Amino acid sequence: MEEEDHQKVSDLIKELVLRLLSQNPTSDPQPTDPNSADFANSHRYAFRILSSRMTPSIAPDAAAIAESIKRRLATQGKSSEALTFADLYSKFASKTGPGSVNNKWAVLYLLKIIAHDKNSARTQLLDSSVLLPNLSDSRVSSRKQKGWENGVLLVSKDPENRREIAFREFVNFVKEENEVREEVLVRDVLYACQGIDGKYVKFDKTADGYVLSDLVKVPRATRIMVRKLCELGWLFRKVKGYISESMDRFPAEDVGTVGQAFCAALQDELSDYYKLLAVLEAQSMNPIPLVSEKVSSENYLSLRRLSVWFAEPMVKMRLMAVLVDKCKVLRGGAMAGAIHLHAQHGDPLVHEFMRRLLRRVCSPLFEMVRSWVLEGELEDIFAEFFVVGQPVKAESLWRDGYRLHAGMLPSFISQSLAQRILRTGKSINFLRVCCEDRGWADTATEAAAAAGTTTRRGGLGYGETDALESLVDEAAKRIDKHLLDVIHIQYKFKEHCLAIKRYLLLGQGDFVQYLMDIVGPELSEPANTISTFKLAGLLETAIRSSNAQYDDPDILDRLRVKMMPHGTGDRGWDVFSLEYDARVPLDTVFTESVMARYLKIFNFLWKLRRVEHGLIGAWKTMKPNCITSHSFTKLQQAVKLQLLSTLRRCQVLWVDMNHFVTNLQYYIMFEVLEVSWSNFLSEMEVAKDLDDLLAAHEKYLHSIVEKSLLGERSQTLCKSLFVLFDLILRFRSHADRLYEGIHELQARTMESSLPSRDKSKSRRQLGDKSSDPGSWIGEGRKALTQRAGEFLRNMGLDLDAIAKEYTSLLEGFISQLPVQQHVDLKFLLFRLDFTEFYTRMYQFVYNFLNLDGVAFF
Repeated sequence: MEEEDHQKVSDLIKELVLRLLSQNPTSDPQPTDPNSADFANSHRYAFRILSSRMTPSIAPDAAAIAESIKRRLATQGKSSEALTFADLYSKFASKTGPGSVNNKWAVLYLLKIIAHDKNSARTQLLDSSVLLPNLSDSRVSSRKQKGWENGVLLVSKDPENRREIAFREFVNFVKEENEVREEVLVRDVLYACQGIDGKYVKFDKTADGYVLSDLVKVPRATRIMVRKLCELGWLFRKVKGYISESMDRFPAEDVGTVGQAFCAALQDELSDYYKLLAVLEAQSMNPIPLVSEKVSSENYLSLRRLSVWFAEPMVKMRLMAVLVDKCKVLRGGAMAGAIHLHAQHGDPLVHEFMRRLLRRVCSPLFEMVRSWVLEGELEDIFAEFFVVGQPVKAESLWRDGYRLHAGMLPSFISQSLAQRILRTGKSINFLRVCCEDRGWADTATEAAAAAGTTTRRGGLGYGETDALESLVDEAAKRIDKHLLDVIHIQYKFKEHCLAIKRYLLLGQGDFVQYLMDIVGPELSEPANTISTFKLAGLLETAIRSSNAQYDDPDILDRLRVKMMPHGTGDRGWDVFSLEYDARVPLDTVFTESVMARYLKIFNFLWKLRRVEHGLIGAWKTMKPNCITSHSFTKLQQAVKLQLLSTLRRCQVLWVDMNHFVTNLQYYIMFEVLEVSWSNFLSEMEVAKDLDDLLAAHEKYLHSIVEKSLLGERSQTLCKSLFVLFDLILRFRSHADRLYEGIHELQARTMESSLPSRDKSKSRRQLGDKSSDPGSWIGEGRKALTQRAGEFLRNMGLDLDAIAKEYTSLLEGFISQLPVQQHVDLKFLLFRLDFTEFYTRMYQFVYNFLNLDGVAFF
């Protein structure tokens, strides 16, 4: 079957060659002979062309080929032949089914090529111009002059010329076969650079780029150049797609004003790009001249010339595509910072392009900075600014109202500059909201004038970092100074700090002493039975009875009594405290946590003062020089010696405790409170802004807490100290019981030596306690002596136990001081060790001078 088909094809080719040769008027009669050599050569040539694997570079469209042939005939003035061809084509195209030609467009294309070769050669088919249709007539004639009859003989006789001429023929054949001229490709490339598919260059989603159709046969170099030029179109699609997508989503929060400005800047660059493409497209309308035409080619656009035009737009478009990829998930200050990183480039073209782009992109950001620094307004509805605000109470406005968002801080604004920007706007809001001050507006205007800028919009822009820093510095300096003046002068910050020191830190001695005297009886009662209103009245009495009455009434009005939470077993001493009402704007400094630390310090100092007050009370009970051995002449000598020994041990223990409390109180009041206060005043004077003032106060309060053994690292030491305080208060109650019993014994002894009528008078003065079950008054001398000896023995044992426990606790407390971190606590150790030596000396002198049996101090 295959042999029959092959033979049939061969016969058809022979018939085609015979018809073509017979239609040539210049041909000799011999070539039509199938057995002649000329016919054989023509047959071989025709067979070679028809069996070639080369495919035409045009799309397989029979109607287009027919239209092209008809148009060519009409332009050549052969209208009748064009009509005849149209009629024949309509019949040819209508033939379908068995026996019809399937590949009609290929037949038409072959006829078109042959006709073109025939017209251009204008010689017989057997001439060399048929085989090599692009050779000129002069070359053919020259070959005939050399004795060459036709091209077949030439090729067969000259193999070297055959190779050269065949190559030239192939090139010309391909050129004649390919109907895609360069100006068409140029026009398609220009379309692709606008994101539009051309006739031959189309966007391929699989390849993700513009590609030249494989059906178009062009040189490899041309195909590579087209692909490189079409990269600009791919970049354009990416940039244009980002702009369209962002604008469609605006005003979404993930786009924002900075993103909108970025899209507007990109659109401006694309506008210049469109202008360039319009010029190039107009130039591409001029056809590229042939080599033979003596016309200048400067006004004509080729692919190579297009690559030169696209050099600069390609750089810009690549940079814009990179920025688009980088900024897809960014917004606000983060977007501006990311774009700024690409501006650090050595190429002047890129540097200038990025500078122009960044000036547009950063315009909303710099407007936010200007509005925040000069007006305190946070115009950031899309959360793009590096300053973030949140709704808080007035007392928390400075600390918690505003903060820096590090993720939105662009890289061209330093951290220190951002902190100054934050503080400046925060100061304006603090003055406006908390201080109800309006003087900041004039201050901001003065700052703008001093910095050489304006308060209007658009006064700042990218690249003006020095101007920005100058404006921020001037605004910060003036507004911070105005804020501190308002705090110190209008709201008397220093006076309120001094009032807290005098009343909460117990620095007003006469007031504290009088307050303890009048509230002592009340605070000795159970806490749940004490009236807060009564304590408030006693506080007012203490103020009126001391130098505190001369203070500012506004300060005294802020001082109040506070009862801390308590249980059923607590006494008033354990829950009583004073509080100071720090109102706006002072509550920015004296916050709840700060006042809680002041309360902690007050409780410690109040307990220390209570211990001191208890020791003073014990001393008043002892009444020096009023108890002598002559008062107990009726008692036995052993009882008198036991009495004096007990009194001596009580007074020595009191001296020991008094020395400890006195030195501890001296350390707290002078080396802690006064030194810290002095340092605070010095730092208060040099503070340049509210942050400095807050830091100075925090340092002041922290110093007091740490030095007063109230810090986290001194908890064990503080517990030991409080145990010592409780032991001293227990000693005070024992001392009161001892001296109360001794005074009763003294009175009973003196009564026994009086006459009968004076005894009844003495009993009436003592309140007639003879009926009391524990009284010694109604007992006899023997029973009195026995009772006195038992009482003194029990009290001596209790005092010995207290003294032993006190010595153990004191030694434990002193042993913990060297391991404390704060250096001032080591000075406390030195002071306690030094006074311990003098305490022992005092005990020796006391024992030496007490030989006459007089109990004195």
